[in-house]
Amino acid sequence: MESLQEIKGRIESAVPGASVQILPNAAVPSQSSLVVDATHAPAVARFLRDDPRLRFDFCSNVTGVDWLDAVTKQKARTQRMLDGVATEVEESVEHRRPGFLEVVYHLYSIALRHGPLVLRQRTDNRTERCALTSLTPVWRGAEFQEREIYDLFGIRLDGHPDLRRLLMWDEFADYPMRKDYAEPDDYEYEPTPHAGVLDKARRHFPAKSVR
Repeated sequence: MESLQEIKGRIESAVPGASVQILPNAAVPSQSSLVVDATHAPAVARFLRDDPRLRFDFCSNVTGVDWLDAVTKQKARTQRMLDGVATEVEESVEHRRPGFLEVVYHLYSIALRHGPLVLRQRTDNRTERCALTSLTPVWRGAEFQEREIYDLFGIRLDGHPDLRRLLMWDEFADYPMRKDYAEPDDYEYEPTPHAGVLDKARRHFPAKSVR
């Protein structure tokens, strides 16, 4: 398989205007990935599937990731006046990164027997701008996994042929895979309360015998 740098260059030539970034991953197995913008994601996906040198014809896995707001500290050297003398000192500088949501696709070529290629889309933030673009029209096998991501992470995937909740009921208002999800203290339906659920039920219904 070609290197990610080569694939990135060919995508940019084939899909004018596409934003493509290589996201390094130093962890084992050093599986770096490509981050693409949602607007051009379908065209990039079709190129990866149809290009005769790549032929990524199989999407084996689609998953969601929730990245909370983060603060990192880096060392920086600055000039300070100490006793009237300009002196270089080392300080710790905070960098704030706003949170975002992500959809990650693992692609293989059955025809050419290579892969995986990891492809990512990212939202602008975790609140009001949580829409990306469905790649189900390119890889049909992504349909249920994209629905699961919509259901559990709250990422709307525009262009999906049947975007509706998969595991939670329609009236459920939250997204259980978000990292800041707070489990409710009571449950709309629990036929056999047990363990921690039973303790919560007793707090809500102290006058009744909860078994």
